[in-house]
Amino acid sequence: MAMEDDDRPRKKVTHEIGQDLSLLSVEELTERVALLKTEIARLEEAATKKRASRDAANSFFKS
Repeated sequence: MAMEDDDRPRKKVTHEIGQDLSLLSVEELTERVALLKTEIARLEEAATKKRASRDAANSFFKS
């Protein structure tokens, strides 16, 4: 029966800000930390690109 459980698709890891963490295992917490670090990097990259676009536009229109 354990083999059948392994064949099931895993539920996608998600995290909700402020969520109760008391029911999560150490492994689940570690997965969420990794997920959030990846998301932070993605957000920072997007912000950097937007700043560059904004600065380029400002430079163009000030000339």
